[in-house]
Order: sequence, then structure tokens, then C-alpha cells
Amino acid sequence: MAQSRVYIILVFTLALLACNTHKKKIYTSECATEIRFKKVSFSHLIDSIKFYDKQYVEVSGKYVEGKHISALINDSTFTNHGNNRSLWVNFTQDCPLYLKDKHIGLFETEDGEYNKINNRQMTIRGRIDLQKKGHKEAYRATINEVSYLELY
Repeated sequence: MAQSRVYIILVFTLALLACNTHKKKIYTSECATEIRFKKVSFSHLIDSIKFYDKQYVEVSGKYVEGKHISALINDSTFTNHGNNRSLWVNFTQDCPLYLKDKHIGLFETEDGEYNKINNRQMTIRGRIDLQKKGHKEAYRATINEVSYLELY
């Protein structure tokens, strides 16, 4: 009986460690340092996108990247994840993001490799642009001027 408890605790501990393979990292830029961002839920932002046009927001979701894809989607499993319910994320060199307290860019790691952010949960701050809708105008809006990104 005691052996099975130890085994269960060991399996549970390993499962928790496997789920938490990424450390929380914060990336910031020198852009929009004096701006106050409105913290909104992803669903509310998508449903009220016209209200937030040209405004600075903070929103959380899951980032998806690929060929012609740079999107923030709702991280809820019970919602529509189509492009029309997603935001195009426009990372630019005009507002480079660096790891807080280090000069390591978002798309590089401390060992010089490419930083993998695909399918990662994140909180992002930027300016909503309803006129630009990403690749082939397929997304709900674009989040521009990204000045803060927190990876989980």
C-alpha cells in the first residue's frame, strides 16, 4: 500500500513538471512607455472590437505562428478559433522587444537559438488597428505597436 502511494505521488510530480516546461518571461520595448493600457478579456475585445479601434489594450491568449500566420487566439477550448475571431499580431523592428533586464530579443534565446513562441500562452500589450486585418485581411483586427509581451 505504501509503495503504491509513493508511486502515485511520483507520477503526479512528474506530470506537474512536464506541464510546466516554460518559465514565465517578460519582454518589453521602449515604445509606449507612458501609455495606459486597458486590460480586456479576449472574448470581450473580439466582440467589441470597434470600440477598441486605435486604443491601447492588454489582452491574453494563445499565440499561433506559421507561414503567413502571426495570430493571437482565444485560449479557451470552448470558443471559435477561426481567423475572424483572432487578432493578427504585428511584431516590428520599430518596437523591438527585449527580455526584461537583458538585451536578448524576443526571437532569440540566451544560447543564441530561435525562441519558440508558437502555441504559447501570452499576455500582450499593443494598439488595436481595425483597418488592418493581417494576411489576406482574414483576421478581426491587428494588434500593432507591441510594447510588452509576457510568455507563460
